[in-house]
Amino acid sequence: MSDVTVKQFAEVVGVPTDRLLVQLGEAGLTVSDENATISDTEKTQLLDFLRQSHGKRGPLSAGGNNKITLKRKTQTELRSKVPAGRGPAGRGTERVRPESKTVTVEVRKKRTYVKRADLMAEEQQRLEEEAAEQARIKAEADAIDEAANKKREEARQKVAEEKAAEEQRLQAEREAREKAAEEKRQQAQATEEARASAAKQEDTRSKKADTDRKTRKAADNKDTKYGRKQLHVTAGKGGRRKKKAKPSRRITIESTGEHGFERPTAAVVQEVAIPENILVSELARKMSVKAAEIIKVLMQMGVMAAINQSLDQDTATLVVEEMGHIAIPAQENALEEELKQQVQEVSGERLPRPPVVTIMGHVDHGKTSLLDYIRRTRVADAEAGGITQHIGAYHVETSKGMISFLDTPGHAAFTAMRARGAGVTDIVILVVAADDGVKPQTKEAVTHARAAGVPLIIAVNKVDKPEADQERVKNEMAALEVIPEDWGGDIMFLPVSAKTGEGVDELLDAVLLQAELLELTAVHECPANGVVVESSLDKGRGAVATILVQNGVLKKGDLVLTGSEYGRVRAMFDENGKQVSAAGPSIPVQVLGLSAVPNAGDEVIVVADERKARELAQLRQEKSRDQRLAVQQQARLEDVFSSVRDGQVPAVNIVLKADVQGSSEALREALTSLTADESDVKVKVISSGVGGINESDVNLAAASNAIIIGFNVRADGSSRRMIEENGIELKYYSVIYNAIDDVKAAASGLMAPETREQIIGLAEVKEVFRSRKLGDIAGSIVTEGSVRRNSPIRVLRDNVVVFEGELESLRRFKDDVNEVKAGTECGIGVKNYSVAAGDQIEVFERVEVARSL
Repeated sequence: MSDVTVKQFAEVVGVPTDRLLVQLGEAGLTVSDENATISDTEKTQLLDFLRQSHGKRGPLSAGGNNKITLKRKTQTELRSKVPAGRGPAGRGTERVRPESKTVTVEVRKKRTYVKRADLMAEEQQRLEEEAAEQARIKAEADAIDEAANKKREEARQKVAEEKAAEEQRLQAEREAREKAAEEKRQQAQATEEARASAAKQEDTRSKKADTDRKTRKAADNKDTKYGRKQLHVTAGKGGRRKKKAKPSRRITIESTGEHGFERPTAAVVQEVAIPENILVSELARKMSVKAAEIIKVLMQMGVMAAINQSLDQDTATLVVEEMGHIAIPAQENALEEELKQQVQEVSGERLPRPPVVTIMGHVDHGKTSLLDYIRRTRVADAEAGGITQHIGAYHVETSKGMISFLDTPGHAAFTAMRARGAGVTDIVILVVAADDGVKPQTKEAVTHARAAGVPLIIAVNKVDKPEADQERVKNEMAALEVIPEDWGGDIMFLPVSAKTGEGVDELLDAVLLQAELLELTAVHECPANGVVVESSLDKGRGAVATILVQNGVLKKGDLVLTGSEYGRVRAMFDENGKQVSAAGPSIPVQVLGLSAVPNAGDEVIVVADERKARELAQLRQEKSRDQRLAVQQQARLEDVFSSVRDGQVPAVNIVLKADVQGSSEALREALTSLTADESDVKVKVISSGVGGINESDVNLAAASNAIIIGFNVRADGSSRRMIEENGIELKYYSVIYNAIDDVKAAASGLMAPETREQIIGLAEVKEVFRSRKLGDIAGSIVTEGSVRRNSPIRVLRDNVVVFEGELESLRRFKDDVNEVKAGTECGIGVKNYSVAAGDQIEVFERVEVARSL
């Protein structure tokens, strides 16, 4: 309620103005006259004063009562007469005289009075609240209307824009149609003019021909009539000769050459660039002829070809020249040179990168154990025989900085792998056991490091052993011209212990100091390139390549070319199996997505043109195949000559399959070099590859009378049946020097009895059950042979060995059994390993047998 004058307030309250002025003065309010205004606060103060003066409990502002309740009580008496009746004695008593009865009635009334001012205040408050609510509702309605209007305006603008765009498109289409119609009309007019011109020329030519014919006929008649006599059967007969009908005149259209309809007067000679291999359809396209014409020429040359058949460069050149065109043979290594130039011309800002460190040394000198201490993992335990047989690539975040490590095998068979590791590294750590000294592979590692031109750091391992002799190591290394710093040389010798961790921090400091001196840099903003350090074939994931990135950033989805294989990067994983989306310089990653398994050591480059990548990959495959066929043909000729001279084939043929490319390469080189200097016996690896043993390997072994060697791989069921039917010898190995020793003994004839492994049963895991008491139990079915309780086992996954150990339990239903035959279900508990559904459990036994080929 707004401010009002005293007079107005008196009228509202119903109090005389003079009395209200007096009450205002008593309430402590200074009011001059009846025209003065009073506020809501002053009204509240006046009301509080009046309540206090009337004896109320408190002011209105303090929560006092604003209602007056009056209670009234009245009493009245009601009299009634009791009628006469018989006495209690019954019928015969005398009647009682009437008496009056008085009843007191009390009436209580309670009435509550509310002050008029309070009612008016409440009414005013209610009206104000209703007005505020109506204002709020109106504001919300206005906001909704405004939003709706805005949306309608935006919709109208959008419709107008779409309509304008549609009108523009229709106008453009109309203009295009009109332009096309005009061009078509002009072409038709030009054609009609050409036809008219040709008809006119033909008519002129026909008239001239008629004139000439008439002239010749007149000349002939003249000779006949004047002086020349002739005898004719119709001579002397009168009448006109019947006129001979004219032949129908053909109208031909000749082009004037203005509108592109002129037929070439001479053959068009094309210059055709011919690569080393080209499809018939592609050659036809380059010569602008139909493929059928090329096939016809090839048939005349004695070559039967189809439209999608590939022709070599010489054949394609003969076809082009036969058809009258000029053949330009493409440069043999044009694509190779182009890619090489792309790798060499890496330009951009060079930024620091982590060092790539290769750990080398003799077998069992502690290379992997030293790396284990740095990585805080257990890699050596997972390797068969406790020796490294693959190149392991890792990048480690140390407290000193990031370092990428390459762990190479130390066995003599892995020379190529060590050479490959030294070729992509920045620093070589040569691990020498303090209790063993310099060994052949130690000397070889020094040679590889010098050939690669990389710095060398000597880590003298096993210094915690009592028989450790560091001075002996220094003397033997000095004999190899590796002079320690404390002897005046430039090679750092650091004592370390992979077991206790002694000297490891000093070794890392030395590595990072050497890297800082080398000022290692790489270009990040460029197409990525690198090198394949290891590769393998995974049945579930396909070709897997471990790539060390050297320049650029390798990303998921990049198109890469490596050796004779190419493909788009489908996924990348680090050394821990974690998926990553990119890898920068000096970072090793596992890459999926290649067309096949590349060779370890192949260069990797990211290319933009898939057609060039595919063409170059096919070219490299064909070159490799030609070289392989040439070598095999040469070997066959040598075998024939040896057979003729000696009366037999003095060779041990081997079909080799391994789990990774590096192991296959190392085994092939080691086996072929066993009898390199022998004249009577040769070891020949006629085929080597990666993955499980398949039927094509068995067919090749049967055709060449070869032995099949599986290194950490197995043959599938159909291949095993073929091997048994053909009587082919199949040997499995998991340690490389065991395979080398066996082949060497077999080739030299020193076949002493030995302990061999014989597979006695194979079980397939159907389901894995969890038991609190017994652990993981593999619900399996025996597919071949029998499973025995006390026999050693291997776990196969996709025909690749993933675990070797022993059975913990063998049960048939709830009973422990010693043996389960083929076709029977059983529960198998593998000790210290968790199998998965789909795995195969191979049970074998070691028996004494005589070696023979």
